Amino acid sequence: MDIVSYNVNGIRAAISKGLLNWMESRNADIYCFQETKAEKNQVDLSAFEMLGYNSYWFSAQKKGYSGVAIFTKHKPKHVEYGFGNTDYDNEGRIIRADFENISVISVYIPSGTSGDERQDYKMTWLKFFHDYINAIVKKFPNLVVCGDYNICHQAIDIHDPIGNKNSSGFLPEEREWLSEFIDSGFIDSFRNFNKAPHNYSWWTYRANARNNNKGWRIDYCMVCNSLADKLKGAGIHPDIVHSDHCPVWVNVE
Repeated sequence: MDIVSYNVNGIRAAISKGLLNWMESRNADIYCFQETKAEKNQVDLSAFEMLGYNSYWFSAQKKGYSGVAIFTKHKPKHVEYGFGNTDYDNEGRIIRADFENISVISVYIPSGTSGDERQDYKMTWLKFFHDYINAIVKKFPNLVVCGDYNICHQAIDIHDPIGNKNSSGFLPEEREWLSEFIDSGFIDSFRNFNKAPHNYSWWTYRANARNNNKGWRIDYCMVCNSLADKLKGAGIHPDIVHSDHCPVWVNVE
């Protein structure tokens, strides 16, 4: 199963930049999208359907904000929209599709860059999310959690670890949370195959950062340890430019 995760930073904008053509050529089994910024009824789905994809959306209550989706060639047995907790579901940040032998999550973890209040919310959200995942794994042990985590894990995952040591997305408490998340039973699929530096999945639009590869690796396909012997490959597509992020992918047998 070839799974791609992509923060599209507005799916309608990404479509106008050639997203559909790229999806057709990439031909993944599953696309996990984040930051769709749209309701399902605001997008012409016929082109996706012609490519063979069923789509499942969980949008934010606020128009043009956040939102996640899963596009899949394999029809799921069940789709779970949100956490089932009204305190967290208004921002449309998680959707899960259950298949015969695997479950796939598309998640968009909050950013804390807008200030202390939002950073505090992010840390509270992370605690809730990890507790939720711990419970889900008991029911669905073959779990893949794809998405924009808004956290760089290690110094190798960010172009300037010293200059960003106090930046949201690279704070010690965020990095510690991500370490604990991985240690609880997950594999960072990209690092499982690639230990090299200078591999990023997001670049600011400022200061020509992308052309200079001054980026952050904040998008992950995390795979449960139960699937360790099924991992066949993982990578990043830095040349794909429909968004300020680029797609990341994992292949699970």
